[in-house]
Amino acid sequence: MNSANNPYGGNPYGATYGQASGQGNTSVTYNTSAETAAPAEAEDSAGALSSLAGFGSSDSAAGLIKDTTTAGFAADVISESRNQPVLVDFWAPWCGPCRQLTPLIESAVNAAQGTVKLVKMNIDDHPVIAGQLGIQSIPAVIAFVNGQPVDGFMGALPESKIKEFIDKVAKSAGAKSGPQAAIEEALAAAQEMQEHGEPDQAAQIYAAVLQNVPDNVTALAGLAECLFDLGELEKAREVLAQVPDKQKDDAKIRAVEARLALADQVAHLGNPAELQARLAANPDDHQARFDLAMIANALDKREEAADGLLAIMKADRTWNDDGARKQLLQFFEAWGFKDPATLNGRRKLSSLLFS
Repeated sequence: MNSANNPYGGNPYGATYGQASGQGNTSVTYNTSAETAAPAEAEDSAGALSSLAGFGSSDSAAGLIKDTTTAGFAADVISESRNQPVLVDFWAPWCGPCRQLTPLIESAVNAAQGTVKLVKMNIDDHPVIAGQLGIQSIPAVIAFVNGQPVDGFMGALPESKIKEFIDKVAKSAGAKSGPQAAIEEALAAAQEMQEHGEPDQAAQIYAAVLQNVPDNVTALAGLAECLFDLGELEKAREVLAQVPDKQKDDAKIRAVEARLALADQVAHLGNPAELQARLAANPDDHQARFDLAMIANALDKREEAADGLLAIMKADRTWNDDGARKQLLQFFEAWGFKDPATLNGRRKLSSLLFS
């Protein structure tokens, strides 16, 4: 997904959302001491989102990849490497292995989502820096951290090895920085707002993250959940429709889908008072008890909902083709595996099944 088809520039919840308040594979390690950058003070969530401005805004690697010159090297590499590691790809137009490496390293850098940046330098046009670093063979990739070269490799490595190299460099650089750090900080702030009952504010942050990283599964699930809590069920479905196929089985996505499915079921259940009267007249009216459990869940009375279904199972396990147990498992999925109601319900279910 790119800026052309990113739905979060005008996201489903409204215009204000998302606006920030084979070649050789020699490893080359540099032992020069890196300067220690002064730790920056933590930004608040609005500041973190503001720092993402432009990240993900174009098809040219979302600002993570650029060409540089001898004159621009100090700013593009030395200074920028104080924010996050910068990989410098030394190449030339006539170099076949360079052409092999280019799409692989660009893909790996994009996948890292701001953990590192990539700067490309054509040594035919700008030979000075390569000469100063003693580079005698290309392609050569050198990683800079805090203004110093710290690691590197030569030759067209496979993408899996490039990703390993990026992970190694990022880990050695210490705490995450740059856009990825801002994204993680923003997601943490949004999740905290959800926990404090502020879905409207949380949704704004999730949507802003999605403007920059449209396939971030945590933000997709978070925004959909906030919209659900705000009663915007159709908009929640629109968000879930944007989830990439490879992420549809994510537990957070499945939990929101389960909540939507339950909401659809509850919409057709009827009057709770009438169901209570039916149950009082006939304690074996399992359908009435089942419907009341569904309504209890919709009202966030999770223990009551679970107990109702367990009562059906205790009375008649075969009712509705084991429908009570199947529905209880769907509740557990919607509530989340660590939810107290889920943990308590699973204990009761195990006791009932195996006693």
